[in-house]
Amino acid sequence: MVNILKDIPGNKVLLDHFLEKAIEAEADAICDGEDAYIIGIMEHIEPTGIHSGDSNAVLPPFDLSDHVIKQIEDITRKIALAMHVKGLINIQFAIKEEVVYVIEANPRASRTVPFIAKAYDEPYVNYATKMMLGEMKVKDFTFNPRKEGYAIKIPVFSFEKFRDVNKELGPEMKSTGEAIYFIDDLQDDFFQQVYSERNLYLSR
Repeated sequence: MVNILKDIPGNKVLLDHFLEKAIEAEADAICDGEDAYIIGIMEHIEPTGIHSGDSNAVLPPFDLSDHVIKQIEDITRKIALAMHVKGLINIQFAIKEEVVYVIEANPRASRTVPFIAKAYDEPYVNYATKMMLGEMKVKDFTFNPRKEGYAIKIPVFSFEKFRDVNKELGPEMKSTGEAIYFIDDLQDDFFQQVYSERNLYLSR
């Protein structure tokens, strides 16, 4: 490596580090450029590294500490305001040993927004649209999300139609849709089954 670099002045090497066994989560927020309101934080069941669209995800988080959630909330607001977002923003995180790392921030509507709106029975897209048009601010809304139990985002795959597709999950999204499943608590049989089967390979 030293021999290569000495012949190419000014060259740089990027050292990547993979957070092994990290937990993935994401937050969606609406922002008016001056204030931000987090509409939902979802914790993924599958390991970090699988595309968020292919992961089962739980709203609200089921296994994140208050300390981690506070970090996610603070980071989300800081990024939304720093980017001068007017409308929606989605930020994805990796969590390891109570430390929150930012994977990416997307100043746009994500596919989880309609899921959160359905789960909490709130028209967040309508709110965001009014903010984008400059008609209203975050402080003008009275947010009243329904927060009974949990909602699970379930990816839908079409492997029966596309039989030759590799079923191994990774950073490229393979799901063709998603479903929503409501549970009262974490003792629910469906949640227990999905959580016990989490891995990097989709068998079905």
